[in-house]
Amino acid sequence: MANTLNPKGWVKNYADYLYNHAMYRTRNSALSEDLVQDTFVSAYKAKDNFKGAASEKTWLVTILKNKIIDHYRKASTRKQVNVSQLGDAADYFFDTTNEDGANGSPRGAQMQTEGMNLTEQNELNGILFSCFDKLPEKWGEISKMKLVDDATTEEITKAFNITKSNFWVILHRAKLQLRECLQHNWVNE
Repeated sequence: MANTLNPKGWVKNYADYLYNHAMYRTRNSALSEDLVQDTFVSAYKAKDNFKGAASEKTWLVTILKNKIIDHYRKASTRKQVNVSQLGDAADYFFDTTNEDGANGSPRGAQMQTEGMNLTEQNELNGILFSCFDKLPEKWGEISKMKLVDDATTEEITKAFNITKSNFWVILHRAKLQLRECLQHNWVNE
């Protein structure tokens, strides 16, 4: 049975859900509102192309995800950062030596998340979001797409118009910053 659209009910039924999804990805209220509004406008314009293969909600979320990717793609072309050009300076900011000075995993205690209660999980989520916010905008979005949304490398490199090697460098350095931030704000509390 093919799904149908009910544009009159979109705002009532999906606005809050789409806004929360956008906030989760952008951490910017005004931007999230704009993206949701753009989603509804684009969906309404494309309603005649809806084939009914997905649910109305899934279709709207897909449009929103594309709007978010488009936003970051445009933002990344305005302010181009090529992490491969950081060279030796990056080593200063991304310390990957262990306690005895040899290259390896970053210093610090291992994070333990097993057996956490709901309050601790919520606290960790809040800290994790604040750590994502400390990353450069492009790095944060790439990391969220890979680590949270399980997007493929191909999807991410296409969305941000970067090479695979540049993607892996960004992801590696973002992970190191996230780990350091989490160790500082969660492990050492």
